Amino acid sequence: MRRYIRAFLVCMLFAVFSALYVYSKLFYSDLSVGGGLGGKTFLHRAAASQRSDIGQETRRGPDETGPGDQHWYTRYIMRKAEGRVRTAAAMHLAVVACGQRLEETLTMLKSAVMLSIKPLCLHIFAEDQLHASFIEALESWPSSFRCRFNYTLYPITFPHENAGEWKKLFKPCASQRLFLPLILKEVDSLVYVDSDILFLQPVDALWSLLAHFNATQLAAMAPEHEEPRIAWYSRFARHPYYGRTGINSGVMLMNMTRIRATYFKNDMTSVGLRWEELLMPLLQKYKLNMTWGDQDLLNIIFHHNPECLLEVPCHWNYRPDHCIYGSNCGSAEEEGVFILHGNRGVYHDLKQPAFRAVYDAIRQYSFREDLVSSLLVPLEEELLKTTRSYCGKSHVLFTKRLAHSLANVNRDAQRPHGR
Repeated sequence: MRRYIRAFLVCMLFAVFSALYVYSKLFYSDLSVGGGLGGKTFLHRAAASQRSDIGQETRRGPDETGPGDQHWYTRYIMRKAEGRVRTAAAMHLAVVACGQRLEETLTMLKSAVMLSIKPLCLHIFAEDQLHASFIEALESWPSSFRCRFNYTLYPITFPHENAGEWKKLFKPCASQRLFLPLILKEVDSLVYVDSDILFLQPVDALWSLLAHFNATQLAAMAPEHEEPRIAWYSRFARHPYYGRTGINSGVMLMNMTRIRATYFKNDMTSVGLRWEELLMPLLQKYKLNMTWGDQDLLNIIFHHNPECLLEVPCHWNYRPDHCIYGSNCGSAEEEGVFILHGNRGVYHDLKQPAFRAVYDAIRQYSFREDLVSSLLVPLEEELLKTTRSYCGKSHVLFTKRLAHSLANVNRDAQRPHGR
């Protein structure tokens, strides 16, 4: 009798453990959100049904990870748009938005999508409360524009042990850009831009510079200034910086495969360090001497590794510094402004009306109207009202490339099969 009871108990235990195993596999199975761009979000099955009211976004707690997740940077993808473009041929563009940057970021994205030739994969890192607004805005764009890009929304996330320190570095969330090579592990190359960027030339033109990288170069950025005698870094920096005037990180073209594979020289150890090994030690060493946060860290890294950087002309990152005391960007004088960078909040005050005029023109463009008559012509009229300012005196530089780009867009739109 005891033998039968023992056998019965063994069978019951086996059945219980088998049921638990199957349940755990179902309970913690990974769910892929959206399509086309790669990557997974690991979600509790119960949480998978907790969708937002618009039925397109999946929320997660700040510390949730997938099964076997060993690294903080695998907890990232929040929501993907359905695949509308072939990602193999697409350009990748990333931006970080926190606080009151929603409208500014959407205006930047509009300028990128409006002018670009190849399709775009947009990587939008934003605070959770902004996600629904991004989805609502992007999904409202006409299908003729929506077919040109995919997008993915990500939460703002930093390494566990130093998240607070990274988030408050310089501006909220600004240092997120430092971790893009570690988060977007499936992306080979990427354009990162600040939210206050406006493309006046197709993203394709910047993307094409990847082909000009030599064997050691893994990033491209423009100088912080053109003239060392009045440049911030050459006058005030208390840490190493790149070149004569430092670099500005508002526009960054990155070969992230190379970044992930490189051992970077540094002034802390005689051996090279990987990107993920380098960032926190540099912050701890220089944080009391830094003013511009993550941009200062990039300057320190490329000071010790100048062979890794392709320095591009200032028309790729044209800021008020280039015209506020008179024009000092020679490449923009020759070719026009390719990318406008409205730092210092100039899109939202009256200090630099020429910058604000460009921003307002793109922000107010309604998509369905002719680009030249509804955007370029009114912009040129507004810029004529700004000539009392130094930057306004150079207003022709603001529309030189834009006029060429819009003419190309209109010409392509009139072809039988469009773009």
